[in-house]
Amino acid sequence: MSLDLLLVVFAGVFGLLVGSFSNVLIWRLPRGENIAFPPSHCPGCDHRLGATDLVPLFSWLSLGGKCRYCRAPIKSRYPVVEALTGLGYATIAALFPLTVYGAGALGLMVLFTLLLVGSAIDLDTYTIPDELTLPGVALGLLFGVLNTRAGVSGLPDLAASVNGALLGAGLLVAINQYGSWVLRRLREREYPEYPIGFQQISLGLLAGAWLGPWWGAGVGLLSAGANLLARRVVRVPELLTLGGLLLSVVIGSAGIGPGLILMVQGSLAAAGAVSLVAGLYWWWRHRPGTEADAADEPYDASAMGFGDVKLAAVIGAFLGWERLLVALVIAVFAGAVLGVVGLALRRENRVKFGPYLALGAVVALIWGGSIVAGYRQLLGM
Repeated sequence: MSLDLLLVVFAGVFGLLVGSFSNVLIWRLPRGENIAFPPSHCPGCDHRLGATDLVPLFSWLSLGGKCRYCRAPIKSRYPVVEALTGLGYATIAALFPLTVYGAGALGLMVLFTLLLVGSAIDLDTYTIPDELTLPGVALGLLFGVLNTRAGVSGLPDLAASVNGALLGAGLLVAINQYGSWVLRRLREREYPEYPIGFQQISLGLLAGAWLGPWWGAGVGLLSAGANLLARRVVRVPELLTLGGLLLSVVIGSAGIGPGLILMVQGSLAAAGAVSLVAGLYWWWRHRPGTEADAADEPYDASAMGFGDVKLAAVIGAFLGWERLLVALVIAVFAGAVLGVVGLALRRENRVKFGPYLALGAVVALIWGGSIVAGYRQLLGM
């Protein structure tokens, strides 16, 4: 047996073990529970599980899908998550041999786990925990550093990871901003966030188009600073920011200013940077046990959950912006098709975009390189 094949087998076995831990994350993260303590126990009778109860796949099969102690049914999701993780890790090890890609291949396995856990939680709760996505962005950047040092080709280096994370968050938040604006019939937000929120993100969109990503992000953060100094929300009208960006795109397409492509890139990256800073602030402010966590604060309806924005940043950080675009196209197409099927079957039509985005990311991970190369060849690039 060759070394690469042996590593594929090891990766599959390791994936089964990680899948077992993933089930712990899926159950405990939405409930705000510690992921390490107490040790694994039956949610029905609370009996602590022994080593023979925790063997991936085989324990569930040998017990007939029931708890050994109270005979309560064990969800079939547990072996499914374990099997998918094992299969996913083995596939990644086969497509990205550890002897060639090293830490880069391990990074893709981490991404696969983040996508699977986030999707399962989103399906249950319509949320994707910040405890998963924000550290996920940091991990994506860390593996970008490792790819840079190893000189790995085919996976993003640090610069590409940063660019992918910012553009991923920026693209999704721009869709959110304009979708929400349309849903509100171009009216201003009734409950602007203090000190940083969607107003600062919209300002980053406009400023980034003209000043570039970092200066644009600086303008958005400067607005948050003005809110802190004034101790209130200093309103920045969306007619100025979002409407101004639309006008800027028209001007840029006429050859005025930095140019249309640079304007779009700067706008999205600046908004992505402000979004991630805002996400970190909201995560810290609403951490469990704080007054803000317990408060029922009023908010404006949005077109898309902000968890999807941070998940897109995770995908961009691990895969780069080109494969991120592939993931988004696949996600929109899959969401549209399955949405139509759901309507035909008269099932619930509330959108859970996270699983579609995760599906698109897996497709982009496996076939994204070929898709991007084919697209470039079609354009003669």
